[in-house]
Amino acid sequence: MLPSGPARTLVPVLLAALTGVALATAPPVRAADRTVAGGRLDWGVKSSFQSYVTGPIAKGRWSLTGGAATVGDSRFRFHSAAGSYDRDSGAFRAGFSGGVHFTGHRQQDGTYRLDLTVSRPTVRISGGTGTLYADLTSRAKTTGKVTTSAQVPLATLGLSGVSMRGGGSSVVLKNLPATLTSQGARAFAGYYAAGTPLDPVSLSADVKGAGPGTGDRPDAEDAEDRETGGREEKPAREGEFRDAAVDWGVRRTWREYVTGTIAQGEWKLSDGARDGGALFRFPSGRGSYDRKKATLDARFEGRIRFTGRHGLDLALSGVEVAVRKGRGTLSADVTNPDVREQGVPLVEFDVSSLRPEGGLITVTEAPATLTSRGAQAFGGVYRAGTAMDPVSLAVALDAGARLPRLPDLGSDTGASPSAGVGAGDGEGERAAPRQATAASDAFPLVPVTFTAGAVLACLAIGAGAVAVRRKRGRAGADSADSVSDSVSASASGTSGGDASEGRHADAPSSAPGTGTEPPR
Repeated sequence: MLPSGPARTLVPVLLAALTGVALATAPPVRAADRTVAGGRLDWGVKSSFQSYVTGPIAKGRWSLTGGAATVGDSRFRFHSAAGSYDRDSGAFRAGFSGGVHFTGHRQQDGTYRLDLTVSRPTVRISGGTGTLYADLTSRAKTTGKVTTSAQVPLATLGLSGVSMRGGGSSVVLKNLPATLTSQGARAFAGYYAAGTPLDPVSLSADVKGAGPGTGDRPDAEDAEDRETGGREEKPAREGEFRDAAVDWGVRRTWREYVTGTIAQGEWKLSDGARDGGALFRFPSGRGSYDRKKATLDARFEGRIRFTGRHGLDLALSGVEVAVRKGRGTLSADVTNPDVREQGVPLVEFDVSSLRPEGGLITVTEAPATLTSRGAQAFGGVYRAGTAMDPVSLAVALDAGARLPRLPDLGSDTGASPSAGVGAGDGEGERAAPRQATAASDAFPLVPVTFTAGAVLACLAIGAGAVAVRRKRGRAGADSADSVSDSVSASASGTSGGDASEGRHADAPSSAPGTGTEPPR
């Protein structure tokens, strides 16, 4: 989270309080030269729809694709904003990567009557009007016909009190009311009528001007070169490497627990670790590789610390990866208030091949399971053998090889406390950047470093949380602090009472094969 500006920023902040928009001063740059490069969009689609899909009627699930992640009160986070911004006219366009796939009402042949994918959302604002576009693939609830449509104008965005002109190095829009369009209703397989409120939309996008000295954020690719790649130095001797990175998100339900209503916590990255939304990157790996023996050893930089209520305090650093006989182990130094232990093997994963291609060794999203010592490190939150987030590894053997780029969340990547806990995945399921799922209520019940009394108290809280997990408070809340050099706007209100509460009681009839459909 970026800190508040110094005293000289009080005037813009005061203006923000009066008008709902903070306009920062920035060196003049031609509007046509300003591009959007990096950022994120947070949107729950429709929270009552999420509840319906994973509830007792549809008995379905959702999964994430393309590096999308979850954040806060069961919102989905889309990443790597790209587009343009004209600070004179206020015209803004930003497309985001990632998607979410909803399925429900499983049929005997294994297909689903409810089958909807929303991906690549794009926000366009011009002339005081805003529209949310997205790629949609859906199965019609009456005919079963599958339709794929690109960049459908899915929802109109409420911009009351928002001025987009004159911004600086970022554009921040919070809680914009979203209303389903007629085209969106058709693409939504007819589950909702045009005019239905959807969840509000929040986004943060970095704006980059042309030429040096603009004060804008540098290219994400350049930043990543400085932190994890692009080195020109050669290995000291054959078999050694000095440029590698490992990506691991721990476990999606763990991240949701940390920022959820029980722990009400956060995580902080330091020593070069980076946040990719659905994963964390530990960079600057160095080590050795033996092609004949198919072995690899690497140590990485970066530290992550999870903190929250009820004594939650867990830090991981000194991450190491060792590969032997097609099996990989990810270890780390584990620190909490009671224990400091080095080189703890946390997860194991399969490695099908270590053969380099183009000077680069890659292991992509290898399924990972928790070790017995890893289970102890997490305070018994998960059992040994639990499926954790997958592990991805990239090792550059040649000076010219480039590591895979991380999803770009923009300049403000802090994890914010949530107003609710998202549905967790089952013990046998795997949460991953490309295949994170929600199908049950599994989530950590016992945080790290509890006293006996705190354990009992948290279990009681946890039992209540299961009962109300899909009842959400104000949708789309974003606790990120306003940045002084940004266009920052916040629209009041939500997408409608039942959408925020996620209830089933008011569900009208006619969902496929059940006599009901998602609540409106």
